[in-house]
Amino acid sequence: MNAVEQYVEQYARARVVTDSPDANRAVPVVLRYDGRVHVRVPDADAVAPESGEWTLPRDLLERGLRAPASSGDIRVWPCGRVQTVIEFHAHDRATVVQFDAKTLIRFLRRTHTAVTPATR
Repeated sequence: MNAVEQYVEQYARARVVTDSPDANRAVPVVLRYDGRVHVRVPDADAVAPESGEWTLPRDLLERGLRAPASSGDIRVWPCGRVQTVIEFHAHDRATVVQFDAKTLIRFLRRTHTAVTPATR
């Protein structure tokens, strides 16, 4: 039987943490998995000009839920008992996005059941 290729996409809310008091509010975020995890803030310019879409390995996100983990310009760490922070560095800037950990856990569970081009 041929496996049907799937991509996992989940809409969520997160906080893009900046030094602007107006920007530290919940914003819509799209999480997508196609063999790698993509994090996209659709209305990036309204939140932080350096935000947009970032890609990271799934195992980095999984490790970062339990303990600080990093790979290249991306860092992930638990923040208290219920939050997870992902920090993206590019072009001398950093973008920090804070999620409810349960949102990321639910997303990661779905990625393990998907058949993607990278998992065939």
